[in-house]
Amino acid sequence: MTTRRSFLKTSAVLSAGLLAAPHLFAYDKKYIGLQLYTVRDHMAKDPAATLAKVAQIGYTSVEATYGGDFYGMSPTDFSKVLKDNGLIMPSAHYRLGEDTSSGSPTKGTILNGWDKAVDDAAAAGVKYMVCAWLSPTERGYLDHYKKIGHDLTAAGEICKKAGIQVCYHNHDFEFVKQDGKLPYEMLLISSDPKLVKMEIDLYWLTKANQDPAAIIEEYPGRFPLWHIKDMDKTPNRMFTEVGNGIIDFKKIFKSANKAGLKYFFVEQDVCPGDPYDSITQSISYIKSNLV
Repeated sequence: MTTRRSFLKTSAVLSAGLLAAPHLFAYDKKYIGLQLYTVRDHMAKDPAATLAKVAQIGYTSVEATYGGDFYGMSPTDFSKVLKDNGLIMPSAHYRLGEDTSSGSPTKGTILNGWDKAVDDAAAAGVKYMVCAWLSPTERGYLDHYKKIGHDLTAAGEICKKAGIQVCYHNHDFEFVKQDGKLPYEMLLISSDPKLVKMEIDLYWLTKANQDPAAIIEEYPGRFPLWHIKDMDKTPNRMFTEVGNGIIDFKKIFKSANKAGLKYFFVEQDVCPGDPYDSITQSISYIKSNLV
């Protein structure tokens, strides 16, 4: 029979073992991901050719955006294109769904048509379904962020049955204090930590004058997904290729195990020229310095 004392003893031994072998929770370095929003114009024109080019450049995983389907393809058809190019898709982005489209609820979102979205994600092999962004009308005050935390937990309950994890992706607006509190913290504490994880965007954290390592230290194990995105050295602090800006990725990656990092994705919202050139520069830096 397992007593409380034996349980605590076993837990202590396990914890000691994990401290001695932190690599057990390390991310798989063979996967260098790309958020496909970076090449969105190419994806809109020819998704199959774009994915082939992304793989040719050296990326081994992608993060998609779901809009009722995957770039006009069914989950199985999209999965086949990925497989043909040696790519995996562990994560995809979704909307909360409080906004309406032409007066009607937007389907395929957390609040509308989530069951089908989960079924499609499972069919495509997605492991993480990420709430990508809150529109200005979806943000509100702290009580509303608390409600969103509950909505994410409910979505996570549905995902759990399919073996999928819900996450939330930050920008900078979640770090504007309201009544002395951060909306981001409200999302963290109002959602179930087992059902709702976070995808941290290193650019937006930096833009909000936050320290990623400090946030990870406060909420260890909560951050399985990262967006690797750099900030240029100009006063405008705009997007730039990884390694070309001011963000100290080497320092932040020292917190990878504590964060619970599983996958990371390069994302550059705006590129100075052809995004293929930008993502080539980024992966070159990553391969030489981070993996």
